[in-house]
Amino acid sequence: MPLIPEEPQIHESVPGPRATPAAGRTAPTPRPVPGPGPRPAPPRGAPAASARPGKPGPAAPPRGPVAAPPAQRTGSPQPPADTTGTAGAQLQLIPAPAAGAIDAADEAVDLLLDSGRAPGEILVLTTGETHPWAAHELSFGEASYWAQHDAADDVFYADAGAERATGRPVVIVAVNGGTDEVAARALPSAMARAGTLLIVCGDPQRINTALGAGV
Repeated sequence: MPLIPEEPQIHESVPGPRATPAAGRTAPTPRPVPGPGPRPAPPRGAPAASARPGKPGPAAPPRGPVAAPPAQRTGSPQPPADTTGTAGAQLQLIPAPAAGAIDAADEAVDLLLDSGRAPGEILVLTTGETHPWAAHELSFGEASYWAQHDAADDVFYADAGAERATGRPVVIVAVNGGTDEVAARALPSAMARAGTLLIVCGDPQRINTALGAGV
């Protein structure tokens, strides 16, 4: 129940309508993603923080105008919330429908970079449709695509079944489709590739089933 403010004292010499409280508004629930909490406002007189760049992603080799890869952010990384221990890495589940799993993974990449992770430490895998960046780069040939993987200087996107994709400190899996058997194979494989953190975006029930089947 919204709080009703006390009625102001109205003097006869100052007529006018009484103020009424505004109707409450329901704020949307933010999607849980890894990374630090809200940053405190800078002290008065301090220079304002620069605007955050757009959603990061690996830059393609020079073939016309492309967006530059994001520079590594500075700051002390914080451990993600709601994690449980796994063999050699922490596991975080981010609930998302299959159609929104890639978006959730991209948001996780954003916050990881903001928390201080280097782009080359992050690998993003998909169980269903290929990530748009990977599909674009593969259109120029696998040699160029895997050369970017081997350089390990930026975020890399690959299919969960790609055996050539080697481990990195942080692995993100977008469960955006594929059969239950595909997910059951992909998640344990991703867990083995993750050095310190594994983030899985998708339907929690399906993820838990796949994790149990993969044990």
